[in-house]
Amino acid sequence: MYTGIVQACLPVIAVQRKPGLLSITVALSPALLEDLKIGASVGIDGVCLTVTAIDDDQVAFDIMQQTLSLTTLDTLDVGSLVNVERSARQGVEVGGHIISGHVDGTVEVVAIEEPENNRFVSYRAPADKMKYIFNKGFIGLNGCSLTVAEANKDSNTFKVCFIPETLRVTNHGMKVVGEAVNFEVDRQTQAIVDTVENFLSANPSLITAGADAATR
Repeated sequence: MYTGIVQACLPVIAVQRKPGLLSITVALSPALLEDLKIGASVGIDGVCLTVTAIDDDQVAFDIMQQTLSLTTLDTLDVGSLVNVERSARQGVEVGGHIISGHVDGTVEVVAIEEPENNRFVSYRAPADKMKYIFNKGFIGLNGCSLTVAEANKDSNTFKVCFIPETLRVTNHGMKVVGEAVNFEVDRQTQAIVDTVENFLSANPSLITAGADAATR
């Protein structure tokens, strides 16, 4: 579990590719290394990864094929900058919203506006995920807890506004049109929407009754 408050944006210092497996190494800061052990979970660009080795400040992670197919991690190379967050500890302040690190896939950057001291980015999401994305709702992008400024169901797009501090700490200021980022919908929203849909699917008479009442 993560809070969606990225703690650092750090370079990948080693990459090893094998069939169905990618191993990466990231040099973590002393603060991020505190009490870190093999087997611990660390969020890398919003993806929950397991620590497989620690050598001084160099921390290694293995990424399996299913994760590579679903996320942007397959594009990582030496020098790539990734957002990093240690898993949340009991009693920690949740400054963003709860993120699981189990991403839903990727969204594409389709437009960027840069008024003074701001960066507005529009993304195109998979059509089947737009029912979970709405104005003022939460979304996780590359591990950052963000608020949806606008959502357009017709074009399957949504917009997010970045403040300078978020751009300073994360890799969102480096993204360009056409690039993909990992996304995770708000799980609470997803649970509510799916519960309502399943209930109405199991009770179609309620939909008919509601439609009849609306026409009276």
